[in-house]
Amino acid sequence: MWRRQNDEEGACLLDHKPRVASFFHHLGEEAPLVPSGTVFFSGCNFRCVYCQNWDISQHPEAGVETTPQALAAIQIRLREEGARNINWVGGEPTPNIPHILESLRMLAARGVNVPQLWNSNMYLTPEGLSLILHVMDIWLPDFKYGNDKCALKYSVAPRYWEVVTRNFSTICRRREDIIVRHLVLPGHVECCTKPVLKWLAENCNYALVNIMQQYRPDYLVVKLDKYKEIRRRVTEEEMQEAYRYATELGLAWEEVS
Repeated sequence: MWRRQNDEEGACLLDHKPRVASFFHHLGEEAPLVPSGTVFFSGCNFRCVYCQNWDISQHPEAGVETTPQALAAIQIRLREEGARNINWVGGEPTPNIPHILESLRMLAARGVNVPQLWNSNMYLTPEGLSLILHVMDIWLPDFKYGNDKCALKYSVAPRYWEVVTRNFSTICRRREDIIVRHLVLPGHVECCTKPVLKWLAENCNYALVNIMQQYRPDYLVVKLDKYKEIRRRVTEEEMQEAYRYATELGLAWEEVS
């Protein structure tokens, strides 16, 4: 398994050592998943200008350097305290795949079995996805943008549509348990929300889709004028249009405010 071997930072702002910002029982996730034993990694392969976790995603030094042994111990503790699953999130868990897998081998050696949940932006290589495809039990991915232009402007994520739909296609063809989160951005119902929902209806229509109203102007959006077009909350009219379209497409969706 490939792993960065030195202290050179990657695009995720991390070197070869994983960093954990926090771990706890999360009660605010989707109802079937709670209490969810959530592990927040520092660092991220996105640069979302509106990130609400920017203090850990863009500042990995805020986390504590850890090891696969420590990750295994965290999982055991969370499970013993009643977690229904282990929820790998961040930041972004993708840069930490080798360490996660090592920790799971340690759990298996100790006879510990706990459902694994991948809570991710799904912007990873085919090789990365193949490493976790057979060990994750639940998928909780974001599907943020309906085109590459918005993804590049707001998350510095080139080839977003190609990469993410490729990974979603792999999961959906396998009929894996999946809850897709889509955060509605102000002014982006036509260019992002509708293409995302349409793709899901055509390619992953069994998935539960959470259409989220949780966007708020944060991080660089409130500092830089070049993002002022999203310096507002989503309107009720925009949300109702998203809900209407999801219903029209026949998606199994729910509102998360």
